[in-house]
Amino acid sequence: MGPHPAVAAIRLAVRRVLHDLLNDHHASDAHHASDAHHASAGQRPPSPLVLVACSGGADSMGLASALAFEAPKLGIRAGGITVDHGLQPGSDLRAEEVVLRLRELGLDPVESTAVSVGREGGPEAAARDARYAALDAAAERHGAIAVLLGHTRDDQAETVLLGLARGSGIRSLSGMAAVSGADGRYRRPFLELDRQTARKACMVQSLPVWDDPHNTDPAYTRSRLRHEGLPALEKALGKGVVEALARTAQLSRDDADALDSWARQAEASVRDAAGLLECAKLYALPPAVRRRILRRAAIEAGAPAGSLFARHIEEVDRLITGWRGQGVINLPGKVVAQRQGGRLVIRQG
Repeated sequence: MGPHPAVAAIRLAVRRVLHDLLNDHHASDAHHASDAHHASAGQRPPSPLVLVACSGGADSMGLASALAFEAPKLGIRAGGITVDHGLQPGSDLRAEEVVLRLRELGLDPVESTAVSVGREGGPEAAARDARYAALDAAAERHGAIAVLLGHTRDDQAETVLLGLARGSGIRSLSGMAAVSGADGRYRRPFLELDRQTARKACMVQSLPVWDDPHNTDPAYTRSRLRHEGLPALEKALGKGVVEALARTAQLSRDDADALDSWARQAEASVRDAAGLLECAKLYALPPAVRRRILRRAAIEAGAPAGSLFARHIEEVDRLITGWRGQGVINLPGKVVAQRQGGRLVIRQG
């Protein structure tokens, strides 16, 4: 008799990602085969290492168990890392417990890393920034080819709704990518699986899981969305809202990628010989393409991407589409935009 359907589903999702990683890894190895450090005879490069980021919750414990099962069959080393955010009493003990559970699954290396969470962007964003910085550092330290994250289809639906509420355009509706980070470091095998599947897989394997009280704390936006917003939507619109939102994320991502690519290609054609943006040529572009070029120009001038909102770009856009002799427009990061003799100048103030 085969494994329980939930266990089979999470293992299949992880196996697919590991196959992709191996293909990428072999392609990159072939590329570097002529390098001097591979040239010494008889020296085989070590097996690639994949880490799982694990909080001890059902999603990441299910992911860790599937990685521990699948990785050895493909000649991949599997390790784990848990991040102690220090936001709750006893969080260090909780992290030690997670380390023990990951070791019991056969993962190696396994470590806990403590971070201090700042204030910028609100508690959830600050915790996320600290967590990814710690995961990046761990991946570098251990030479891991990837870090697996346990985000599910439910997490994706919540991310899409949060993006919709912010009104920040199609890119924020595209949710989380299955592959992200520098060189595709982060992989999310569970984006097409629901939260219940991961929880059931843990239950049938008798894996102990920890339910983070922050996930039910109404002080956090995502928590309110999870326990009040989404259930209300399902009540009003019927089942299937989560699947529809996850599908929206994928369609939005495809559209956003296409528009980004168009904007990159169009950018050179709207600059003059000195590299300045020409207003008349920008005006001729579709708004979605033009605004992407303006956003990129603002970021290149030093505006922090996370603080640059749609309303900022709309103001700059009006220098092109609704020119009435407006003055300088101030953007985050002390960047200014102004129109000068048919040219748009975006620079540090």
